[in-house]
Amino acid sequence: MPNFQFIVSNPATRKAYKIEVDQTKATGIIGKIIGEKFNGDILGLSGYEVQITGGTDKDGFPMHPQVHGPGRKSIVLSHQPGFHPKIKGQRKRKMVRGNTLSADIIQINCKIVKAGTKPIEQLFAKEEAAKEKVEEKPKEEKKEEKPKEEKKPEEKPKEKKEEIKK
Repeated sequence: MPNFQFIVSNPATRKAYKIEVDQTKATGIIGKIIGEKFNGDILGLSGYEVQITGGTDKDGFPMHPQVHGPGRKSIVLSHQPGFHPKIKGQRKRKMVRGNTLSADIIQINCKIVKAGTKPIEQLFAKEEAAKEKVEEKPKEEKKEEKPKEEKKPEEKPKEKKEEIKK
């Protein structure tokens, strides 16, 4: 099964964090609607309460809060989400996903409603430090390559044009 990508934004600091969770661990979220709150323990945020604000499915179609159910629908939009009009009063028929989370949803946008005991920066600092250590090892194994000398293209002599006098 694919992973859910949770984009968790913290309104207090105006920062967003990306968390990937396996769908088998996050089965309790399937069936929730945009605007519902859930416990942050699923994401590794103990003590946090998180609210669903939107998301996208596997093909990139955005979730729309006014379309009920988990399926896709083609609707006429005149505002966000899913359509940004260029002209005042412009409307367009667009395909959107419903407001209910399903297994087809890949990215879930959330915001923190209630903070836990530990700051969120500390919780993500541990994960980022572990990723940096893994990435540093392959960089050390690479050998330095000598820079190649660049050949300059040969310039053609410029021909002087004679002006014709009348």
